Amino acid sequence: MIKRIFYNKLLFRFIHLIEIIIDINLFNNWDRWGYRTISLGFIFLTIGNISGAVWANEAWGSYWNWDPKETWAFITWTTFAIYLHTRKNKKMEYRNSSIVASMGFLIIWICYLGINLLGIGLHNYRSFTPN
Repeated sequence: MIKRIFYNKLLFRFIHLIEIIIDINLFNNWDRWGYRTISLGFIFLTIGNISGAVWANEAWGSYWNWDPKETWAFITWTTFAIYLHTRKNKKMEYRNSSIVASMGFLIIWICYLGINLLGIGLHNYRSFTPN
């Protein structure tokens, strides 16, 4: 009887250990794919910000006008730059970098939808507000 209880506890702990290993591997895979995706997106965001500044110089005569759309694009770029730096820091690799990535996701929505809904600045398309 005692032997059976011992084996049941041992089996339970073994199964629990396997579940932990699977969860850690799954988290690591998600983290790795998130890092790769954000790295690729950061490259495109950098190219977009630079080409937007060049276009702004041709259209408006200056590279930067502190327009809300330009400012939030810069805030988005800075947030993901912070993510890439926290991801490379071994002490803050997982928890802090995932918090910064989540903040960056929210900031992207603010940048692309929130600024257009406000309808202010040089990027005033007013697609969501009546004339």
